[in-house]
Amino acid sequence: MAAVRLPSLGRAMKLRHVLALALISGAFFSTAPASAQPPGHVTGIGGVIVRSKDPKALSAWYRDVLGLEIKPWGGAKLSYAAPGHPPVAVWSPLPQNSDEMTPSTRDFMLNLAVDDMDLFIARLTAKGVPILKRDQDALGKYAWVLDPDGTKIEFWQPTSAGQ
Repeated sequence: MAAVRLPSLGRAMKLRHVLALALISGAFFSTAPASAQPPGHVTGIGGVIVRSKDPKALSAWYRDVLGLEIKPWGGAKLSYAAPGHPPVAVWSPLPQNSDEMTPSTRDFMLNLAVDDMDLFIARLTAKGVPILKRDQDALGKYAWVLDPDGTKIEFWQPTSAGQ
């Protein structure tokens, strides 16, 4: 299978545009059957694991504030089969001097898809979570918050153009 090359992305390209470009371009969809892949390849993101000064408290926040079902082992399973959920996850590096993560000082940001941004924001504000910013474009609605450990979370409700 030939490698798929995405166009060069300038520094000004926002992470959400990288996500949407990847989804729209179909860069992550192979026309070849999975059996045509040679053995020993990456099949997708298996999870996001983070360090925390208080893992139990952080898990409780993700459960109580974001509504994730925290399993006895301390994490949550996020299904790609949820209605309206984008069919892929995107991995994308940003330049070291990017301000996409600001005000977080962490080296990563989470992007979580939501089904109804307005209802989700109402849930967050009812729980006292400050919303850093909201935005909307042709690809969807966005909102950003910080979790208790200072990790920036981008929430994305994709439009049909963004999926």
